[in-house]
Amino acid sequence: MMKFVVCIFLFCNGIVLAQNENYVVENLSLNNENPHFGLMRVADAVIVTSFQLDKKGRVKRVQGQPKLTIFQGEIKNSETIENLSTVQIDPKAGVPQITSATLSQDGRLIYITTVYTNRNKPDVRFKETNFHLKVGEFKAGVGFTNFKVLPFCKPRFSYAHPALSPDGKTLFFTANIKGGKATTKGGSDIFKVDILEGNTYSEPENLGSKVNSYGKEMFPFIASDNTLYFSSNRPNGFGGYDLYKCKMNGDSTFEKAEKLEKPLNSVKDDLSLIMNANNTSGFLSSKRLGGKGDDDIYVFKMK
Repeated sequence: MMKFVVCIFLFCNGIVLAQNENYVVENLSLNNENPHFGLMRVADAVIVTSFQLDKKGRVKRVQGQPKLTIFQGEIKNSETIENLSTVQIDPKAGVPQITSATLSQDGRLIYITTVYTNRNKPDVRFKETNFHLKVGEFKAGVGFTNFKVLPFCKPRFSYAHPALSPDGKTLFFTANIKGGKATTKGGSDIFKVDILEGNTYSEPENLGSKVNSYGKEMFPFIASDNTLYFSSNRPNGFGGYDLYKCKMNGDSTFEKAEKLEKPLNSVKDDLSLIMNANNTSGFLSSKRLGGKGDDDIYVFKMK
């Protein structure tokens, strides 16, 4: 699979894969051999990353690699996703790949993870494999366009996996920033910035050792009850990447992260999780055994 995958789905009659006294986890029927990951919930919609297909259903490629883009579907009854379609991106915007994304609550802005191209690469030395974050605005008849690199993104570091707080005032993301109070503990940490007036942002703030580890943290998501969910390959997991959660306190600090139980986690990579508004069900992406593709989407429900 392509090097930037760090590494839709309708629920019909899903197959029950695993269960315990608390949760039932089911594979979604729309999964196939292509990966589906990078889940993000915005109101009653889900954003997911997968390969872009042409009119004949074949995977589009960029320089020989499958092209990643984002899709959006509607959550129905907390267990189904309907009306899945490609998120419209202005073809003139020069966005080669999108590996993860989130939308503002009003759908006016989109935050994406992407890579530099020969058209917009920085004038300074940087790693071509580094990601960065961009924000674009929606224009009727065109789609999302006018993308701009977020001002705190420095080319020598890599930034990915944007996620907005429920009130839309804070942007969470992962990065490998080095130096100062924001220095990264492991391969990547979760950071946050305040979204200020006039399209400005505060300086990145590392969420600290109660959240981050000397492993790699990925795919943050903030639920409606201000619980942070994310994945990590830190030691003492079930295997590969595991899903974790930690509660945000009233002063915006976090309690110590705790590993989610099985079957939300498995012995394979479990990469991202989003909660529905009821906080008792949601969706997760995983490479667990019995799946149909590289990463599959599963629905989970509390008994």
